[in-house]
Amino acid sequence: MKKLLFLSLFVLSLVSCSSDDNNTAEINGVAFASTSLNLTAAETPIVINFAIPTATAGSLTLTYVENAVVEGTDFSTIPAATAKTIVVPFEKNVSSVSFTFKKLKEAIEGEVKNVVFTISSNTINAILGENKTVQVNFNETAYTGGVLAASVGGPNQPNQLYLDFSSGITKSVNRATWDFGFNSGSEFRVIINGSVKMAVKKLETSDITLPQEIDANVSVGAGTTAASNGFVDNPTGVLTGAGAGIGTAIAEVSATDADNKVYLVNMGALVGTKVAGTGGVEVDGESRGWKKVRILRNGTGYKIQYADLASTTFTEKTISKDTAYNFTFFSLASGNTVSVEPEKAKWDLNFTVFTNYLNMGSGDVTYGYADFITSNSRGGAKVYQVLVSTGGSYADFTKAKIVEDNFKASETDQRIIGANWRNGGGPTTLPSIRTDRFYVVKDAAGNYYKVRFLTMLNEASERGNVTLEYAILK
Repeated sequence: MKKLLFLSLFVLSLVSCSSDDNNTAEINGVAFASTSLNLTAAETPIVINFAIPTATAGSLTLTYVENAVVEGTDFSTIPAATAKTIVVPFEKNVSSVSFTFKKLKEAIEGEVKNVVFTISSNTINAILGENKTVQVNFNETAYTGGVLAASVGGPNQPNQLYLDFSSGITKSVNRATWDFGFNSGSEFRVIINGSVKMAVKKLETSDITLPQEIDANVSVGAGTTAASNGFVDNPTGVLTGAGAGIGTAIAEVSATDADNKVYLVNMGALVGTKVAGTGGVEVDGESRGWKKVRILRNGTGYKIQYADLASTTFTEKTISKDTAYNFTFFSLASGNTVSVEPEKAKWDLNFTVFTNYLNMGSGDVTYGYADFITSNSRGGAKVYQVLVSTGGSYADFTKAKIVEDNFKASETDQRIIGANWRNGGGPTTLPSIRTDRFYVVKDAAGNYYKVRFLTMLNEASERGNVTLEYAILK
C-alpha cells in the first residue's frame, strides 16, 4: 500500500518512478507520511516512508526552520540536530524510518509554535515525493493536508474507517462488532448496522417473551426488497420519520412502555471470507442469525431487551447517552457497549459497506454497496461535489471558489460522496476513480478542504484500498 501511495504521488508530480525493464534497478521514492502533525505527547515519532523497500542501507539528511521555538529549549530530536540539520540512518530492506521529536516546553494559549522539517538529500538517490516537508505544531492547528491511505481491509472490506481531516487521524473498526446505535441527541432514536445488512420488522406485540418465527422477507435484497417496507434505516442518515422507509427502521422510543413494540431482527451477514475475483468484492459471509428486540426509555437513556426467537426469557441492558458522540453502540453478542465512531467533532468521512436505496425503474429498493463513503452530517461536517468541467481543476481550486449554498444538501444527506467518486467496473473493466470530479469538505470547526481520490485498488487490483489527497483551503 505504501508503494502504491508513493507511486500515486510521483505520477501527480509528473515524475516516473518505475520501469518495465527488468534489467533496470527500480527507482525509490521518499516522503514524510503527512505534511503536518499536532504534538499530543512528550515524544512523537516523525515517520518517513519509502515507495519500495530500500535496496541498501543509507541515510536521509533533514533541515529545519524554527517558528517561535529554539532547539534545546523548546524541543530536541533523536538523532540529535547539528546546525539545524538531522541525519537519519536507515537499514536495508525497510519501508519506513522515523526520528523522534521531543517536546520540552508547551505552547501557551495564543502562541503559534512549530518546526518545519524538509528532506534535503538522501544517499540512495530516491526521488522526493510531494510530502517532502512536515510542519510539527506545538499547538492544535488544522492539518494542511497530504495523501492518505483509507483502507477498509481489502475486497472482503471487514472494516469501517473514520477519517478526520483536521488531525489526519483515522480510526478503523470491524464492521461486525456492533448491532445497534443509540442516538445521543434529544430524540430517542436507534439505528441498525447497515454495513452487515441488518433489517428489522415491527411486530404487533410488546411482549418479548412470546416465541417468534423467521420472516425471510425481512432482508436487504439485491434489488428486490422495497424500501417502503421500512426494514432498514433511511440512508440519508436523517433519523426523524414515520417509518415506511422514512427515518429509522425502529420507531422513536416512546416514554410509554406499552407503545414500544417488539422487533424481529435479521442480524445480517458476517464479514465475508471468500477470495474475490480481480477487481471484485466478497463482503457477505454466513448469516448472523435472528433475534427479537424491544427498546424502552430508561430516564435520559435507553433499555434494550433481546432474546433468541423461540426463547420465553430475555436479557436486559441499560444504555446511557453520551453527548460527546453521535451514538452509543451496542453489541448483542458481547452484551456490552462498544467503541465505534470517534467523538462527533473528531471525524468527517466514513468509508464503509453500506445499505442504500436504489431505484431500478419501479421505485426504491434496498441495496448493499461496497466502497461507500458517508459524511458526518450529524456532527456538523458538510460536503459538496465539484465537476472539473464546471468548477475547474483540483489544482486551481481555491477558497475563493467555494459556494456555501452547495453544502446545503449534505446537511440532510450523508451520501453526497457515496459511490459517486468511483466507477463500478464491469465484466471486462476494473473499478476505477472518476477523475472528472473532486469534493469540498467543511468540518465542524469551520475548516475547508478540497479532496480528490487517487485510487481504489492496490497493486494486485484488490478493492478496499483507497488513497486520497486533500489540502486545506485558506
